[in-house]
Amino acid sequence: MRAHTLPLLLLACLASSPALAQNHGQTAQQGTPGKREQLSNNEQDRRLSNQRAERIEVEDAGSRVDELRIGGQTQSITVQPKTGELPAYEVQPPGSQLHNRSRSDTNDTNGPRVWNVLKF
Repeated sequence: MRAHTLPLLLLACLASSPALAQNHGQTAQQGTPGKREQLSNNEQDRRLSNQRAERIEVEDAGSRVDELRIGGQTQSITVQPKTGELPAYEVQPPGSQLHNRSRSDTNDTNGPRVWNVLKF
């Protein structure tokens, strides 16, 4: 009888060890994920000032692309074609207001192009 209970006892201990290893602090109730508060303008400015700004320039035979990222999110993309006399244009990054308004029903990764006609 004792020979059969020892393996069963070891199996029960092995099966219950993940439940006993849980950290009770991690399973505590967290904030409701659906409710998010909007930051005030002052808090947003302070949060943006702590973000790292990156200027990325990519150049090839046909064009030069300048990208500005703040906090890892693309803020602006400017393309300057080298061939011909074409003017520079901007590509609206995903998440910009113009991009959401004009092409919200598409799933592609290309943003709409915007030409600066009256640039002073």
